[in-house]
Amino acid sequence: MSERENNRTSTSQSWVGFIIRFIVSAIVIAIAAFLTPGFSIDGVWSVLIAAAVISILDWLINRVAKLDASPFGRGITGFIVAAVVIYATQFFVATMQVSILGAILGAIVIGLIDMVIPGKTL
Repeated sequence: MSERENNRTSTSQSWVGFIIRFIVSAIVIAIAAFLTPGFSIDGVWSVLIAAAVISILDWLINRVAKLDASPFGRGITGFIVAAVVIYATQFFVATMQVSILGAILGAIVIGLIDMVIPGKTL
């Protein structure tokens, strides 16, 4: 296989991986909102927008502060960052409401789901 074909295959695989991780993230956010008191989100589009906002905020935090917003993967710092990201997302998604306790519990639920469902969700 030529290098050009290899690069094209690698690019298409990375897009497929990104789409799968995005869908898994949306599912995990929907489950966390359903299971967590103080954390609600209405509608499929809102869940998808929330997944996009959380992904963007995570990327920005990772680029600027070199922190990963993974509730259990990075210890207490990752847990706090995950809770802050969840809480901040409500300001970008109109139909999402999260209390401070809901963000903390949501980070716990997302961390637990993260251990069961493969893929980076937050």
